[in-house]
Amino acid sequence: MKAVGYQKSLPVTDAKSLIDVELPKPVPGGRDLLVKVQAVSVNPVDTKMRMRAEPPAGEWRVLGWDAAGVVEAAGPEAKLFKPGDPVFYAGTLNRPGTNSEYHLVDERIVGRKPKSLSDAEAAALPLTAITAWETLFDRLDVKKAVPGAANAILIIGGAGGVGSIAIQLARALTDLTVIATASRPETAAWVKQLGAHHVVDHGKPLAAEVASLGLGAPAFVFSTTQTDHHFDQIVEVIAPQGRFGLIDDPDLIDMRKLKRKSASLHWEFMFTRSMFETADVVEQHKLLTEVSRLVDAGKIKTTLGDKFGAINAANLRRAHTLIESGKAKGKIVLEGF
Repeated sequence: MKAVGYQKSLPVTDAKSLIDVELPKPVPGGRDLLVKVQAVSVNPVDTKMRMRAEPPAGEWRVLGWDAAGVVEAAGPEAKLFKPGDPVFYAGTLNRPGTNSEYHLVDERIVGRKPKSLSDAEAAALPLTAITAWETLFDRLDVKKAVPGAANAILIIGGAGGVGSIAIQLARALTDLTVIATASRPETAAWVKQLGAHHVVDHGKPLAAEVASLGLGAPAFVFSTTQTDHHFDQIVEVIAPQGRFGLIDDPDLIDMRKLKRKSASLHWEFMFTRSMFETADVVEQHKLLTEVSRLVDAGKIKTTLGDKFGAINAANLRRAHTLIESGKAKGKIVLEGF
């Protein structure tokens, strides 16, 4: 089967950083599904893993997590899906990725593809939807109020893939006032279009920007990017006893600064359930199925930002380049081999 992989961790400017290769077609066992991949999207984790996870000498590492496709075959213990079912999902870190014609994935982290979306539109959603959902409802528990705080959430990096779906989930499933950050006219317009009540500029001091809205201190802060840069402002802006969630990898933050407000810090890593095969791993199947229902009901929409053509090494290198620039808006999708 066709695939895109690498053998050395190299800058994306190097043609060998991602290479078109031929690999054996895998065979499903246990609760695995063999999915014929129709479309994939590219996430920051792809670029990080390319530079951090070099395969053993002579072996190929295949990246890619988001995918939409059709079940080709199912393992003997699979019971949620059957061959011919259209699906969408985000894979796991400890197995080969989705940048291949065929891909094995545990059915417990797979959802039914929204009927109203194309493969490309569906592929834009899983990883970011899982991340946003788990942050909002499993980590921050946003439906539980913070006494005395403004019933609001500040989403830092609102125009990114995770921010784009977090805005929509917060609007569709909660009564929170959504404050999103964006620093350019086009990204500010994007987050307003997705449903943010207010947009503030993360290029300016966030505490003053939020205070100018007159809402009071938000109960929740969700940081998707540059947490180390914004951390002091987050400490200032969050309400006493507020809850703060983050998904990026700050080099150093002083968590002690949250103590004065008894504010809690919550990490979200959407691969935790699949990597450790937690007792509740099937929750990702359930939440993706609910995301699919919300899409088909018109409550939320795809966060597809750009199509980069077919799934091949050259187009994936272009996608990695844009993501590494920090200027991507929404999700970058590639479709077909």
